[in-house]
Amino acid sequence: MRRQLDLFVADETQSDEIGPAPAPASVFGIAERLSPRLRLGTSSWSFPGWAGIVYDRAASQAKLAREGLAAYAQHPLLRAVSVDRSYYGPLDAAHFAAWADDVPETFRFAVKVDRACTTPDLREGTGPGMLPNPLFLDPDHALRSTIRPALDGLGDRAGVFILQFPPVQPRLVGGPRTFAERLGRFLDDLPADVPIAVELRTPELFTPRYADSLARTRAVHCYTVHPRMRSLADQLNAIPVAANRVLVVRWMLHAGLGYEEAREQYRPFDRIIDEDRATREITARACLDAERLDRDAYVLINNKAEGSAPLSVLHLAEHIVGLAS
Repeated sequence: MRRQLDLFVADETQSDEIGPAPAPASVFGIAERLSPRLRLGTSSWSFPGWAGIVYDRAASQAKLAREGLAAYAQHPLLRAVSVDRSYYGPLDAAHFAAWADDVPETFRFAVKVDRACTTPDLREGTGPGMLPNPLFLDPDHALRSTIRPALDGLGDRAGVFILQFPPVQPRLVGGPRTFAERLGRFLDDLPADVPIAVELRTPELFTPRYADSLARTRAVHCYTVHPRMRSLADQLNAIPVAANRVLVVRWMLHAGLGYEEAREQYRPFDRIIDEDRATREITARACLDAERLDRDAYVLINNKAEGSAPLSVLHLAEHIVGLAS
């Protein structure tokens, strides 16, 4: 597939504007057979190695970050994207509005909530000490830092907000029961019509009480494929697709690898290196379950999952269509 798409890469001297890499007719055919409520996408969009796959030319990461989204959104299979920048600090409504202007009305953004809301402690200066984070599970900060600016800027293109908790010692959040109760109170204080997906990286916190807090507040579990978390199959068995008003899957990291190791092995992210057929199968079936239940679904894939997120999207879409045939 990579070699085929490379044939279409344009000469960058023709124009400074980044355009989409022309996709084969077969890719458009696959897209037409997918449910319009299924939105596949990637974690961010600024990867130079996607030239010939998503973009029609080579460009720097900085240029793609500024100008690549419009071309990304023209790919027939890329109907969503994860905004990771908002996890590292607040963005104003103007940032989100500029991105909304670059994409079609049917496109959706999955927006990470500021990590200050999900990190229970903070490092004290440059030393080794840690202090309790006063903004941990603070609903006012979540609204002020992320949710309101994103809703104001994105409008109808705001899809789902992801509350990503880093791996922690359970005692730092008071243990699984206290965590579930506090999470429930936090979610109670957010608008009920704002779709919130909670992503855990600590399996001890993935309990029936946690699931009950989500169900009571209409938030959903974000199924994450990550070596630190329980398997995707286990997560789906504990909280089935039917328990969620929207399906959210984040396929993040290949088993047995850390982020830095995966980055070094997989860059420049222009081909599949470690195919994960088991995850593809389970994810595809979950997407078809969501379609049968008439639910929206998001699957957001990282380059570190198999080597190239947009090619992982392609293979997943092919598999979904094949299973549905």
